[in-house]
Amino acid sequence: MEKKLRVGVLGATGMVGQRFISLLENHPWYEVVTVAASPRSAGKTYEEAVAGRWKMTAPMPEAVKKLTVMNVNEVEKVASTVDFVFSAVDMTKDEIRAIEEAYAKTETPVVSNNSAHRWTPDVPMVIPEVNPEHLEVIAAQRKRLGTERGFIAVKPNCSIQSYAPALAAWREFEPYEVVATTYQAISGAGKTFHDWPEMVENVIPYIGGEEEKSEQEPLRILGHVENGEIVKAAEPVITCQCVRVPVLDGHTAAVFVKFRKKATKEELVNRLVSYKGLPQELELPSAPKQFIQYMEEDNRPQVKLDVDFEKGMGISIGRLREDTVYDWKFIGLSHNTVRGAAGGAILCAELLTAQGYISAK
Repeated sequence: MEKKLRVGVLGATGMVGQRFISLLENHPWYEVVTVAASPRSAGKTYEEAVAGRWKMTAPMPEAVKKLTVMNVNEVEKVASTVDFVFSAVDMTKDEIRAIEEAYAKTETPVVSNNSAHRWTPDVPMVIPEVNPEHLEVIAAQRKRLGTERGFIAVKPNCSIQSYAPALAAWREFEPYEVVATTYQAISGAGKTFHDWPEMVENVIPYIGGEEEKSEQEPLRILGHVENGEIVKAAEPVITCQCVRVPVLDGHTAAVFVKFRKKATKEELVNRLVSYKGLPQELELPSAPKQFIQYMEEDNRPQVKLDVDFEKGMGISIGRLREDTVYDWKFIGLSHNTVRGAAGGAILCAELLTAQGYISAK
């Protein structure tokens, strides 16, 4: 790309906003030129606005420290400075829906980490390796919004990344019933152990709204486009429990699957490790070379050892074995704020850019 696209980060001071800032440092296609947040942060430098609250292990990129934080609610003003935006705003769902549509109507593409538009029928919710064809609905969305280049695209919930890609890789064997329990890191709540000391040596068996998302969102990803809308798949039927565990980064899933077509372990593992998508074919900057790795050791994947596989953009699967009630069971692991949040959204933007949906204004 001859000239980098100008990027804005909405909700730039929160944990996912910070992860966007961190991952976009030295990006070959994109340059963060605008950071926007709530009115209480507006007018400060980014460094001042985040003082004492920088939650990434890597230091704050020098290029953003002196950027003046803009008021995210001044939509036209923010939009005039950028080619597209990433959205990680902390608002109610109704407010998020309204503000993301407002940005799209300024002819500014919005790639969102938020859940507010995940079930809007003409908004694609994409894991780029799994369902890139869903981007087709953008044409219908633009027609509804009355835009030529503005639109909204979203990435799915962080918890499903540890098992939905495996289900996609095994589609030919027709998985029809799934039981999943996710063990979710505290960064998924935007927290560190410093912010949330009660999570130390603790497990909380409830995360608001996560079970519904974990059961339904994979079906939308595995669905199809029809008449300008995403129609969700009927199967597999998924039931899920979501548990918060004392881990900083990394969502683990214990998953049981029933298949209509018989498969051997060798076939299942082969489908995992050979699974590739458009990001790998196009060699997108953030795409993992190996999307899914399979680990033979009985005690893997582990958060401490494996969460950063492929810089946090890869999925780790292990302990695939036959089950006495279901057909097969396995353990999955994904990085919840990289693949599951900001990194997944950046990869989505790269695919949108490669396919011509995002370009310079």
